[in-house]
Amino acid sequence: MKILSSFILLMMTSLGSFAQEKVDLNMMAKIREQGLVKSQVMDIALHLTDLNGNRLANSPGYTKAANYAKNKLTEWGVQNATLDPWGEFGKGWELEKMYFAMTAPYYKPMMVYPKTWTKGTKGLKSAEVLLVDIKDSLAVMAYKGKLKGKIILPDMSYDYVQSFKADAQRYTDDQLAKMAEAKGVPAQQQRQPRDTAAMRRMREQMQRGGFGAMRFLTMLKTMAVEEGAVAMVSTSLRNHDGTVFAQGGGTYKGGDPENFLDMAMGVEDYNTLLRIAKSGTAVKVDTEVKTKFYTDDLQGYNVIAEIPGTDPAFKDEVVMIGAHLDSWQAGTGATDNASGSAVMMEVMRIMKTLNVQPRRTIRIGLWSAEEQGLLGSRGYVAKTFGGNGTIAKTPAHDKFSAYYNIDNGTGKIRGIYLQGNEACRNIFAAWFEPFKDLGASTVTISNTGGTDHQSFDGVGLPGFQFIQDEIEYDTRTHHSNMDVYDHLSAPDLKQIATIVAAFVYNTAQRDAKLPRKE
Repeated sequence: MKILSSFILLMMTSLGSFAQEKVDLNMMAKIREQGLVKSQVMDIALHLTDLNGNRLANSPGYTKAANYAKNKLTEWGVQNATLDPWGEFGKGWELEKMYFAMTAPYYKPMMVYPKTWTKGTKGLKSAEVLLVDIKDSLAVMAYKGKLKGKIILPDMSYDYVQSFKADAQRYTDDQLAKMAEAKGVPAQQQRQPRDTAAMRRMREQMQRGGFGAMRFLTMLKTMAVEEGAVAMVSTSLRNHDGTVFAQGGGTYKGGDPENFLDMAMGVEDYNTLLRIAKSGTAVKVDTEVKTKFYTDDLQGYNVIAEIPGTDPAFKDEVVMIGAHLDSWQAGTGATDNASGSAVMMEVMRIMKTLNVQPRRTIRIGLWSAEEQGLLGSRGYVAKTFGGNGTIAKTPAHDKFSAYYNIDNGTGKIRGIYLQGNEACRNIFAAWFEPFKDLGASTVTISNTGGTDHQSFDGVGLPGFQFIQDEIEYDTRTHHSNMDVYDHLSAPDLKQIATIVAAFVYNTAQRDAKLPRKE
């Protein structure tokens, strides 16, 4: 009780300059206790990762995770929890078996990850590795008629370069100050990737024109399918030190054919195969890959649930929180984005545990197919609010207050992007005051992109993404085999849930909806 009283006294002094914006300090203290001391966010994350597996859109893993979220929200007393169809997505896909080893000139097991929506090998295959020059179309065509039964190794040079910078970083005070001082709104300001060795190698490769080879790889894959090659092995400049970034291997619509087997490999194993093959020594491989496609239900589904509003004047108005539930296949999608999904579920738990009776309805959306282009959130926004140029605005559009998103990894909140909505600056600054001791206070006019708040912002609805510490998001976990539970930061996720819960509460209780940008 003394701690609670001291916190309220301190905040009353700090909030003096924001007296025009009401903040219930007693409720802020209760939210802090639930979010920081009595948190369940890591248990939720455990169920979405280790106890579930990956959550590729329309896969069994996604469906299992979505049902867990729906049932857990219902258990907490959140109402109207449902798997809400947003439109046709396409086929589900699942990896059932994977083995890959070099067998000649000596035995060496190698770690590879099949790209999504690719077919399998139909049993164990023993095959020779064929080194293929892909410098231009004439070079590729020289291999016509030679691909049957081969493992294709494109001749692409990826020199390993040691990194002397830490993978994990937080924003410095100077960086946050520059964000807060930003003037005007760039057309689109994305998160800036860290200057890592992998990023520097990628930039150098692009400057050399190496990525122009992608069209020749497409030509090579077409020939491989026609002639009956076993598979292709590929890598990228990011795949180093045991980290393999593996994403999509082709199209996934219901009528699309199964894609040729393309497997992502770490640059060290890739270079081993490359050097041996270039020496003139025969390289042989044993591999078996089993994949499964799911076509019974091509619809995409989001998880939607809500705490209904209680104020007769405001109960039809909506405050939304959200994160994408889907992931890629190599890890369990811990930082991208079980972290955000677990946080948003925890926010709803906090609201119900504190028996909040919101004036406005508080609604959660856990989105599918974000990785394929924000498809789940865009589908939901289109059918619920309209206003995207082809669909007229619905009545719900005018009754919408704000949407808050989390999708930049496990790092704690340091502030919020206004997305050009200057009218919200002082409001958000006041709401951050009780949490300055947790490192969150920066409000920047800047935009950020690449995630689901854009689906709302794009149709004129107030949609916001918080500024988060990168930690090792770009350098190590984003779409990689390292995106697993161990790379989650429990203190950071507790801080995120606490602050988001406070913003949601304040938005739901405010006398007016949040202002919209012109």
